[in-house]
Amino acid sequence: MTRLSSGGRIEVICGCMYSGKTEELIRRLHHVKIARQQLQAFTPKRDTRYATGNLVSHNGVRIEAQPIGSITEVFDYLHDGVQVVALDELHFLDDEPDVVLTTVQALADRGLRVIIAGLDQNFRAKPFPAMSRLLAVAEQVDKLFAICVRCGAYATRSQRMIDGRPAPFDAPTIVVGGLELYEARCRACYEAG
Repeated sequence: MTRLSSGGRIEVICGCMYSGKTEELIRRLHHVKIARQQLQAFTPKRDTRYATGNLVSHNGVRIEAQPIGSITEVFDYLHDGVQVVALDELHFLDDEPDVVLTTVQALADRGLRVIIAGLDQNFRAKPFPAMSRLLAVAEQVDKLFAICVRCGAYATRSQRMIDGRPAPFDAPTIVVGGLELYEARCRACYEAG
C-alpha cells in the first residue's frame, strides 16, 4: 500500500456572489505569508473582471496569481517547495468534475494545503458539480453568506439580472460579471427565471 504524504488537506470556501469568498481566501493567504510558507495562487483566465494575474476581491484587495485555463495546468506551473496552493473562482473552469476532484486530491496527497474558493450554486440555485464533489472530500468547508439586497436577510443565492429582471432559466450558466449582472438574494427573495 502506498502511503500518502502527511500534511495535505483541502479547504473549500464557498457561498453566493458578494459573500466574501475571495476576501477570505486572501485573508488565509496573508496568514500563509506571515508563517513564511511558500504559496502559489491560481485564477481562471476567464475571470477578467479586475486584473489578469491577480486574485482580487470586490473591495479591491489583491494577491498575485497565475491565470489558468484548466485545473490540470496547476501541475505545469507548480514550483518546487510550494506548501500551499490556492485557486479562486473554481466555477469559471470548464473541467469535468472528476478532473477537478482528481487534481485537487492529487495536490493534497502530495502534502499540500489546497484552498479552493468559488460559488457553490449557479444562478439557477443548482449546485456546481465540481464544487459539490469537493465539499464532500474537503477537510474544512466554510460556507459564507452575503446580505440580501431586497430584505437584508442572509443571502445564499446569486440572482443574475438582465435588464432589471431575473435571467431566464435557459440562459448560459457562466456569465462573468459583477454588480451590473448579479444580486445577492435570500431564499425568500430569490426568483427562479
